[in-house]
Amino acid sequence: MSKQGNIALSVKNVSKFYGDGCAYCAAPDARLDKNICPECRTVHACRDVSFDLHNGEILGVVGESGSGKSTLMKMLYFDQEASHGTYHIDDFDSSESSVFGFSGQAKRKIRNEILGMVYQNPVYGLKMDFSSMSNIAEKLIAAGSRNVGEMTGTGDHFLDKVNIPLNRKFDPPANFSGGMQQRVQIAKALSNYPPVLLLDEVTTGLDLSVQADVLELIKEIQREMGISMVVVSHDLAIIRMLCDRTMVMLNGEVIEAGITDQILEDPQHAYTQQLVYSIL
Repeated sequence: MSKQGNIALSVKNVSKFYGDGCAYCAAPDARLDKNICPECRTVHACRDVSFDLHNGEILGVVGESGSGKSTLMKMLYFDQEASHGTYHIDDFDSSESSVFGFSGQAKRKIRNEILGMVYQNPVYGLKMDFSSMSNIAEKLIAAGSRNVGEMTGTGDHFLDKVNIPLNRKFDPPANFSGGMQQRVQIAKALSNYPPVLLLDEVTTGLDLSVQADVLELIKEIQREMGISMVVVSHDLAIIRMLCDRTMVMLNGEVIEAGITDQILEDPQHAYTQQLVYSIL
């Protein structure tokens, strides 16, 4: 990818559909039944999603369940393959080709060196019966680390940063509360100093006091490390607290995007207006 100044990653016209598709739903102006083609019943989980993430920016993606936001995150982290579209990551490749077309080995390298991921359900991001330190070491080894002392030091540093008592670093996450599991996930995702961090509904299901702790931790990490982040949430209050810019998704499409303050103060789409008024 040619250098684009302060762009950390760029997504253009990315789509994910389940089904064979047809001439009707392939048309850009096709009217779907929510996100389902009325002709062939293909489900369009994401439809022509485009955005740039700037260096040091927190981009929010908000929408109701089924809007496509988690599917988008899974494509960015290569947990799912995109049906169409292009995906470029700065700091990784100087060619113009989309990383969606890279080999499995190259995608693993991106996951291990460029991206960090924090899942809504910690079971997808952690090995629950391995110690917290072992979870972090797994990420570091995948990124090429071999020095046990350095890995232990890194693990101590990030577990301390996310307020996990170091006398529990050899405890498995299965023995931790939901909030502690999320903090271990964040420590693991940060351990190789990724330039881009993806966070998918990381506070869902947590008590309000624990939510506040996790959100404050995310803000602190972003300030200290200057990491670019994509934060997915169904809760506009969380987006308001964290994000510089926001995309609103509905039925697999981006219906509105802009500076978060503008979205909140002057929403243009009826669905965004409904979201904003619900938190006033």
